[in-house]
Amino acid sequence: MYISFADRASRRNEPRRGAAGQRVSSVVISLGLVSLLTDISSESVAAILPLYLTGVLGLSTIAYGFIDGIYQGISAIVRIGGGWVADRTDRPKWVAFTGYGISALARVWLIMASGFASVVGVVTVDRLGKGIRTAPRDAMITAASDPAILGRSFGVHRMLDTIGAAIGPLLAFVILLLIPTGYSTIFVLSAACAVLGVLMLGVLVPGRVRRPGAEPVQAAPRPPFRWRNLAEPRLRRVLVVAGVFGLCTVGDGFLYLVLQANTDFAAAWFPLLYVGTNVVFLALAVPLGRLADRFGRSRVFVLGHIALLAAYLCALAPINGVPQTLVCLLLLGAFYAATDGVLAALAAGVAPEGGTASGLAAAQTVVALARFVASTVFGVLWFAWGAGVALIVFAILLGVAIPMAMVALRPLTAIPARP
Repeated sequence: MYISFADRASRRNEPRRGAAGQRVSSVVISLGLVSLLTDISSESVAAILPLYLTGVLGLSTIAYGFIDGIYQGISAIVRIGGGWVADRTDRPKWVAFTGYGISALARVWLIMASGFASVVGVVTVDRLGKGIRTAPRDAMITAASDPAILGRSFGVHRMLDTIGAAIGPLLAFVILLLIPTGYSTIFVLSAACAVLGVLMLGVLVPGRVRRPGAEPVQAAPRPPFRWRNLAEPRLRRVLVVAGVFGLCTVGDGFLYLVLQANTDFAAAWFPLLYVGTNVVFLALAVPLGRLADRFGRSRVFVLGHIALLAAYLCALAPINGVPQTLVCLLLLGAFYAATDGVLAALAAGVAPEGGTASGLAAAQTVVALARFVASTVFGVLWFAWGAGVALIVFAILLGVAIPMAMVALRPLTAIPARP
C-alpha cells in the first residue's frame, strides 16, 4: 500500500528468504509500544466499567448492554473514513495520531464525568478515536512487514498490545484493593497513559513506512481508490464471515458477570478476569500468528471461534467455581489470540491494491457493527429471561455459524506459500 507498485511487482518475482529468520520490523515494535500504553489506559477502565455502571451507578443490564454496544460498535461510524483518508493521503501515521489524540481527550474528560449521559459521551468519543486510528495503524504494520511473516508481525503487535491490556486491569485491581472507592484514581491513571501513548507515536514512528530491505524507488502514479474495489470477491467473503461471527460474540463484560454470579467472588477481584484473559492472549498471540502464516489464516480464524463456543459452554456448565472460571478465561484468551491479529492479516492479504487501510477498515467496521448489535441484544435477553437463556441462544447461533464459515472461507484456506 505504502510501497510503490514497481516495488510490489519486483518483490513478487524475487526469491523469498527463509521466513523463520526474518525479524519483525522496528515500526511494528514501536506501534506495539504505543498500543501497550493505550491499552493500559483503556483496559484499566474497561475492567471496572461493568461493576461501576451496574454497582456504583445502579444501571440495569439493558443500560449496560447499550453502553457495551457503543463500546464495541460506535467506532464503525468512522473506521472506513479513517482507512479511506489514510489511503487517499498516504499519511497513515497522522491519521492514526488524530485517533489516538481524540481518545486521550476522552480519557481526560472521564475524570470529570458522572452519570449515565456523561459516561455514554466519554465512551462514544473514545471509541470514535479508536475507529479512526485502527485501520491506519494496521496498514502501517502491513506496509512494514514482509508478506511471508505478516501473521507473525500482527501477532507481535497484538502481544505488546495485550501486555498493556493485562497491566491495565491489574493496576485497577490493585487500586480498588487499596482504595475500594478509588474509581477516580483509575480514571486519572487512564488519562496519563493515553497522553503518553500519543506522544510516543509522534516521536518513535516515522511518517513514511516501508518494508525492511526494500530499496526506496520512485513511486509510480497511484490509481485512485474506488469504493467498488471493496467488493473484491475474496474480501467480500471475509467481511461476511467476520460480520456473522460478530453477531454471535458476547462482550467480555457480560461473560465475566456470568462467571462472577456463578462463583460469587468479591467485586474487587473482578478486574483480574480481564488480566487472566489477556495473559492467555499474550502467551498465544505470536504462536498462533505463526501458525496462521503456515497453516492458513482462515483456518486459524475459524478455530478461534470454536474456542469461543467452548467458552460459552464452559460458562453454562453446572459445575461452578475457580476451575470453571480459569478454563473460561483460557478459552476466551485463545479466541482473541486466534482472531484479532489473524483477521487483520487475513483482510490485508485480500484487500485491493492501493486500498489496504480501507480493506482493513471495512473488516473492522463489520465486526464493530455486529458486536454492537450482539451486545445490545444480549443485554435485552438477559434482562428478559436471564443470563443462562441469553448465553444458550448465542451458543446455538455460533454453533450454526462455524460450519457455514468453514464453507464460505474454503477458497481462502490455501496455506501461504513457504519460502
